[in-house]
Amino acid sequence: MNSTMLADDAPPARIDRFGNRHAPGVPYARGSIITSTADDFTKVKRAWRVIERRGIDDVFLFSGLEQHVPLSSNELPIASDELAPALYYDKLERKALEHLGGTPTAHDFAVFNRLTAATLATVLELVRPGEVVIGVSASRSHPSAMRAAAYAGATFIDVVGADAFEAELIARRNVRLVVLTRLAVTYEIMPWEEIARVIALARKHGALVYCDDAGGARVGPAVFGQPKTLELGVDIGATGLDKYGTIGPRLGLLAGKAELVARIRARAYELGVEARPFLYPAVYRTLEQYTPERVRALVACTKTVADALRPILKNHLHETPVTAQILGEDVLEVAMQRAELEKAPIVPYEATAALNMLLLEDYGIITVHFLAIPPGTAALLLKFIPAETLKRFGGAEKFALAVDASLTKLATLLREPEQLRRLLLNADLPAPSAAPLSANSCN
Repeated sequence: MNSTMLADDAPPARIDRFGNRHAPGVPYARGSIITSTADDFTKVKRAWRVIERRGIDDVFLFSGLEQHVPLSSNELPIASDELAPALYYDKLERKALEHLGGTPTAHDFAVFNRLTAATLATVLELVRPGEVVIGVSASRSHPSAMRAAAYAGATFIDVVGADAFEAELIARRNVRLVVLTRLAVTYEIMPWEEIARVIALARKHGALVYCDDAGGARVGPAVFGQPKTLELGVDIGATGLDKYGTIGPRLGLLAGKAELVARIRARAYELGVEARPFLYPAVYRTLEQYTPERVRALVACTKTVADALRPILKNHLHETPVTAQILGEDVLEVAMQRAELEKAPIVPYEATAALNMLLLEDYGIITVHFLAIPPGTAALLLKFIPAETLKRFGGAEKFALAVDASLTKLATLLREPEQLRRLLLNADLPAPSAAPLSANSCN
C-alpha cells in the first residue's frame, strides 16, 4: 500500500526504470523531444496529417474508444440547444439513471463536455480551500482528479487500497471528499469488498464519495459482476460516454444525490463546462444501444491480440484482466536491445510516442495515444478492441507482426534522435516505407 500527496506536502516525484523523474501531473517523465502538453498537441496534429494522407478507408481505430455522434437523420433538424432538450430531456433522464443505477425519486443527472469537466465541477463545488481530498484505487487516480483538487486549493492524497485509505482517514483532518476509482487508469480493478469498505469508512468519517467511474461504470458490472455506479452506495458518480460499450460522443455523464447534482450542475454552467443540449439525443442513443454483452466481446477480442503478441514480447507484455499493454519502459528497453544500445537516448514516453506514430504511418493503426492531450500513460495500451476492426485489419497475427516490425524500426531510429524529432513533431510527411505483412485473418 502507498500514498502520494499533492500540494504543499508533496513527496519527491516517482522515478522510472531509467532513472527519469516523472513530470508533474502525468505518470511518466518528459524528455527533450516532447517536453510539454503543447508538444503533445503538435504530435497529435502530425498524426492528423498522417490520417489525412492515408485516407479514412486506410486507417484502423484501435484506440478502444468510440467517439461518434450517434444521431439519426431525422434527429438532425432538431439538433439545436432549444429543441433537442425539450424533446429528449425527460427520457434521457430515465435512461441515464438506469445506466448508472439511480432512482428518479432520489437521484438526478447532468451531462458535461467531458468526464474531466464532471470531475472538475464536482471538486470545485464540494471542496473548499484547505480541505483534503483522498483518491483511492487499485493503482493510482486519474490526473484530472489531482488537478481539480489543486484548482480548489485542497490537498490531494492518492492511496492504493482500503488499508492505506483507512490510515490516511485516521491521520488526516478535514477530509471532505473521497474520489473512488474502481477501474484504475492502469486498468486494474478494485475488488467489490475493498470498494464497500472504502465507502463505509468514508461514511463513518463524514466524507462525501465521488466515483470516477470512467470505464468502470460498464466494465465493473459487465465483466466483474459488480453493482452499477450508484448502487455502490456513493454520493456522486460519473462516466465517459466514448468507451467500453458506449459509442460517443466524448461527453461525461454524472448522476447522484439530487441536491448535490443540482449544485454541481449549476457550477458547471458557471464554468462553461456543461455539454451543449443539442447533443442530448446522441447521449440517449448511446445509452439506448448499450449492452453488457458488447463489453465482454470487446474484452475477448483484446485477449486474442494479447495471445498473438505474447510470443513476440514475452515478459515485456503487461496484461490486466481487460487490457494488453507494453509499458513505456519496456518499449524503450526492447528497442534498445534490438539497437544494441546501452544508454537510452530518449525517455520511455517518447519511445512509446514514436512506436505509436510508426504504427500509424506504416500500418494505419490509430491508438489511444493520439486521443488524449496529454496521454494518461506512457504505455502502448490495447483495450476493448472491436472484432470487426481487427478483422478488417487482417487479424491478430498481422497486428502482432506490425508491432514487431515497428519496434525494429524504432530501434534503428534510436541512433538518430533528430529523426525521432521529425517523426513526432514535423508536419512534412515521408511516404510509408513498411513492407507488407502477411497473416491470416481472424474472426
